[in-house]
Order: sequence, then structure tokens, then C-alpha cells
Amino acid sequence: MINITLPDGSVRSFEKSLTVLEVAKDISEGFARNVISAKFNDITVETSTVISCDGSLTLYTWKDSMGKKAFWHSSSHVLAQALEELYPGVKLSIGPAIENGFYYDVDLGGQVISEKDFKRIEEKMLAIARGKHDFKIKPVSKAEALNKYEKEGNTYKVELIENLNDGEITFCDHSSFTDLCRGGHIPNTGIIKAVKVLSVAGAYWRGDENNTQLTRVYGITFPKQKELTEYLALLEEAKKRDHRKLGKQLELFTFSQKVGQGLPLWLPKGAALRSRLEDFLKKAQQKAGYEMVITPHIGQKELYITSGHYEKYGADSFQSIKTPKLDEEFLLKPMNCPHHCEIYNAKPFSYKELPKRYAEFGTVYRYEQSGELHGLTRVRGFTQDDAHIFCMPEQLDEEFQNVIDLVLYVFGSLGFENFSTQVSVRDPENLDKYIGDSKVWDKAEQAIISAAEAKGLDYIIETGEAAFYGPKLDFMVKDALGRQWQLGTIQVDYNLPERFDLTYKGSDNELHRPVMIHRAPFGSMERFIAILLEHTGGNFPLWLMPEQVIILSISEKYEKYARKVLNLLENNEIRALVDNRNETMGKKIRDAEMLKIPYMIIVGDQEEVDETISVRKHGGEDLGTISVGSFSTIIEEQIKKTLKEF
Repeated sequence: MINITLPDGSVRSFEKSLTVLEVAKDISEGFARNVISAKFNDITVETSTVISCDGSLTLYTWKDSMGKKAFWHSSSHVLAQALEELYPGVKLSIGPAIENGFYYDVDLGGQVISEKDFKRIEEKMLAIARGKHDFKIKPVSKAEALNKYEKEGNTYKVELIENLNDGEITFCDHSSFTDLCRGGHIPNTGIIKAVKVLSVAGAYWRGDENNTQLTRVYGITFPKQKELTEYLALLEEAKKRDHRKLGKQLELFTFSQKVGQGLPLWLPKGAALRSRLEDFLKKAQQKAGYEMVITPHIGQKELYITSGHYEKYGADSFQSIKTPKLDEEFLLKPMNCPHHCEIYNAKPFSYKELPKRYAEFGTVYRYEQSGELHGLTRVRGFTQDDAHIFCMPEQLDEEFQNVIDLVLYVFGSLGFENFSTQVSVRDPENLDKYIGDSKVWDKAEQAIISAAEAKGLDYIIETGEAAFYGPKLDFMVKDALGRQWQLGTIQVDYNLPERFDLTYKGSDNELHRPVMIHRAPFGSMERFIAILLEHTGGNFPLWLMPEQVIILSISEKYEKYARKVLNLLENNEIRALVDNRNETMGKKIRDAEMLKIPYMIIVGDQEEVDETISVRKHGGEDLGTISVGSFSTIIEEQIKKTLKEF
């Protein structure tokens, strides 16, 4: 008998070997029609895969993220076939599924793909899809695989195969097309009903700018045309919300080629917004027992050798800074944690003084390739809302839960209500990526899982996503467009205290190692503000807006009264400005709308006589005529409703 365990814990028994699809049919014929991929004993398989031993089976439909991954990975094969047929001599490299869709990197050998070619590529893909060709995986020997691609002169595939072992190489066939592939496909091409080529870009082979630049073709597919139409509408909305466009429109930040790529310059309104975010978190941190520290922008190379950062990232980071003194080298700070370890080391601690919580808005620098830079979301210099907690092992659980509370407070105050969590752990197949003893890692991973369960978080475990020095709890936030972003992160670290020889004197009068918690609710100020901009479309929570109110006088006659209203508002700590330009009221209102200022106050003859104001909300809602005092109360209550005390 073959016993197959399903995700709900139920077990189905069969007398002989059978395919994944046959198992699905045994559950429900209707359900089976929607199954497009599966995982058996943690290995991605096709619906045609034969099961001949006991194991755990998970079945995926289009509604599952893994189902979408199989759908889009299969679609990348169809794109590759279309490109081979349309561009003779093209050499294929890799074509993975991504969060939304897929891409394929190709060497066109001097040929060019531009936007005008997208339609014919789409038509070719749809023609292939309509053939309902089955995806078939077959094992091949290393010699056979090398022979195929050496004959074709495809050095990219040859390089990939050379790094594989005999016995683990498979090809995927569909129609007249064959590609090197590990697997994870939908049953056949006919499931693909809607196709869109999204963009084309340059991409270096294996992400190395010293290698050949390939052409990367991005696409997306769906099982229904309606879903593609809805997705394209979302893309249009995303363009309107692009933080680079809004940042310029709202005068928040800019970039300068003379200053350098990936180094943002914060304009006065953006700097004020950042400052308010920092003050907001500082206030919450102070209540939670954190102490602010400040560390330099550089550190001696030896510091990062001790921490392990130089070994892991040194070759791909900014190169060392030499001084006139012989053999003296500094690095731009890539992380704040080594500096905080040295702050802890500045004096001896007793168990009675722990935990110590050090916080810093520390700017760090990491070299990103120019092709990977993107507005504020991918930069070379950024400021982390960093903190490190040094505690006794028995304090770890409580401290970790307290940090979860802080992250949830931050999200709630900024309108991020749709989020999930993931526990990022080691990849057991690639332990060379990490530092430290396995027993220590086991303790750290279990501590995170225990804290997440105690807080009732609905978490998933992601293998291979841990930091090199410890596992972490990542908060995955969905924005208004349904896109998922990794924002807050909390990490447990037994390794840096060991590497920096951190100690405290216990109640037994002996020296012990503290445990270290790394945490950053925002992640980085730059990336967080970019995501917040796109999530809100520039309509920040009222407490955070650069300007909360703009006062529009009907004519110059009422400017004096407008100034009086301004003073009254400022006395109530409401951020306001007066638009006294010699423009029409319609023009002033349109400009205020463009700047997304939440409230417009209009003053004229009647308002001056009655000592009132006419109030209009951003978006056009008329709140009527009220006193300045009543309006101030409205603002205060609205802020209190959003910005609760921590």
C-alpha cells in the first residue's frame, strides 16, 4: 500500500503507484480539474509525476502562490520558444518565475527587441499555447546535456551544466522545444489563455557587470483574459503611485549624478517628513526602554573582519579607504551592529543591568550595481532604524515579544493593516552560507517560533532566507495595490556576542554570553518612505503630512486675516501655510490638490467678518464654515484616532 498524507493531516491509501493527478481525482474530480502543480516530500513535481512510495503531498491551483510560480515558470518556456522562432540564432540563458510573471535572459547576437515587437511575441506565445502541448520532464546525462549546448554554441547553458552533477540534470520538452530545467510545470500550454510582454531591459549574465550584457524580456500570463485586464489596470495605478514621480511632485527628494548614483538628497519637505518618522519611533522606543547612540560612518577593516561582514560581503562592497598611515584601512559602514557590539563592550555589565537596548538611526553604505538601483527602494546609502538588544538567554522570549509589539504599533500607525510574517531559517543544504554552531542556530530558530506563536502570528517558515549570522522574523506587508514588501525584521543572534567576546557577570559571579536581538521596524528610512508613498499615493496619515493645511485667501484684501488664521493654527501645532499668490481660486485649489494637502481653508469677506473659515478636504468634500477652534479640534481628534500611544 502507498500512504499519502495531505496538508490537513488526512491519509489516503492506494494499492499501486499512481500519478499526482490521479490522487487529485480521488479527492474530487472538480478539484482535480484546477490542480496545476504539486509538491511531494518537499520536492516540486508535475501533475503527471508518478508516486510510488509513502509521502506528503500538497496540490496547487492557480490561487496558490506555488501554483502561480509553476504557471509563470512554464510560461517562460513558451516565451523562450517564441523568441527562438522569431529571432533565429538567439541563445537562451535562464528564465525564472518572479513575484509577478517571469522573464527570460537571452543573447540576441546583435538583434534588438523593442516595444514595437511585443505584440508579435505575444501572438507567437498564444499560438504555441493553443497547441495544448504537454510539459514533459526527462533525465539526461551530463555528457548528453553538454553535447547538446556545445553543438549550439550556447556557453550560458554549458556553464550552468558544468556546475551540476551527473544524475541531477533534466530537460523539459514541450512542442518542438527543449530546455534545461529542474521542473515545476503546469500540465500543458493550453492552460495559458492571456499573455502580455511587459518590458525589455539589459541584464548582465549572472549579475556580473564584467560579463556579457543580455536582453531580459519580462512577461506575465493568466488563465483568463479578465485577470490580465485587471492586472494591467493595477499597473496603470502603480505608475501613478510611483514613488519617484510622487517624490518629485511633492518635493520630497532628488538625485544628482554629480553626487553619485543611489545617493538620495532629501529636500526640506522630505527631511521634515523623515524627522517626524524618526521622532515618532524615538518616542515609542524611549517608552520601551531604548537608549539612543550614535556611531561613525566608517570603521576599521578589522571591525568587519571580526563581525564576519567582510568575509561575506567585502568583495562586493565599497573598497577600503586608505589613510596616509601605513597599513591603516577603513571601510564605509555596511552595518551598525559591529559598532553597537563595541558600545556594549565599553564597560562591564552585571545581570542586573540587562537587557541593554541601544537604538540608532544609522546611515550605512552598500555597493549596489548601477542596473539594480531603483529610486529609494534600492540605493547605495541608506539610514536604518536600527536597534540591538543585549539580554540574558532567559530574557530572550519576553524581549522578542516586546519587539513584535513595537513593529505592530508602527504598522498600525501608518495604515499597514494587511501583513503576514515569515520565520527565515537556514538552508540545511548550504550551511557554508552561515556562521556559528548548529546547536546555537537551533536555539535561535526555536526562540523566534515560540515568540511568534505566543503573539498569535500566522507565520510561515522560509528555508534559506536567514541572515548569515542568525535566523529572523520578517514582516511581509501588502500595499494598496496588493504587492508584497518585506518591511520590519527581528533577528536572534548568538554569533556576534561570541565573535566580539561580549559578556555579563551572572548571579553566580561567573561571566556569561548575552544573546543579541537585531531589529528594524522600518527597515531603512529610504525604502520605507518609498513604500509608504506608493501605498498611500502620497496621501500620508495626517500626523505625518509635510503640510496639513493650506489657507487660500480669495484676494489680497484678506491676506491679513489669512495670517491671523495661520497663527491660530500654528499655536495648536497644526502645520499650515498661506497661498497668497496672485492666481485664481481655481488654480490655487488645483495646485493644493496636486500637493495632496489634506485640508484647504478658504477665507474671504464673510469669514473675516464672522471670524470663521470655510473648509474643504483634499478630494473635494466641503466641510462648511466653522470656527478655527472647532477645526483645530477636528485635526487633533483625527490624529489621536490614528496615532495611538505606544
